[in-house]
Amino acid sequence: VVHKTKGYYLDTKHPIIVENFLGIKRTKGSFQKGKKPILISHLKKIIEAINKDNTSEIKKLRDKSLILLGFSGGFRRSEITSINYEDLEFVEEGLKIMVRKSKTDQYGEGHLKGIPYLTEEFLCPVKALRMWLDVSKINSGSLFRKFNKGFSLSKTRLTDQTIALLIKDYLEKAGLDNKNYSGHSWRSGFATV
Repeated sequence: VVHKTKGYYLDTKHPIIVENFLGIKRTKGSFQKGKKPILISHLKKIIEAINKDNTSEIKKLRDKSLILLGFSGGFRRSEITSINYEDLEFVEEGLKIMVRKSKTDQYGEGHLKGIPYLTEEFLCPVKALRMWLDVSKINSGSLFRKFNKGFSLSKTRLTDQTIALLIKDYLEKAGLDNKNYSGHSWRSGFATV
């Protein structure tokens, strides 16, 4: 990076550099232990835990639609928190979502994600999102928001850290060991389905 910012060329594929990196890998190792994926069986337990949770119905609807949409779309936490109402398009087959911000979209071009209706209504992200929109009365701005005291909906967007904490909380309530899961677990689970 320093070479590039100073305007110097550095051939990272040069045999000497490649050999040095291989030596570092041999000495230090390169194994990375990832978090466990949330699978369909876990997702069912999480939704059951949300339904049984002793909280307001509006919070349950938000959390269900957030988790089901995040899982079914393989969203990163930052992607799902940046979704606005204006990014949604309900179609006959389900839902199209314009993802405007993404870690892998360096030029901000955006891309569409399609979320189909599921026959199992209990796990259908499109139906859950429709219910969330009906109850929350959101018709512009941030899709997933924080609650004020008394469960009145604020205009403040949820953070990606809040999503990670929500997932861990519901995993625990579902009787699953939440230590080996993270906010990235739904994305990993989506990839394994």
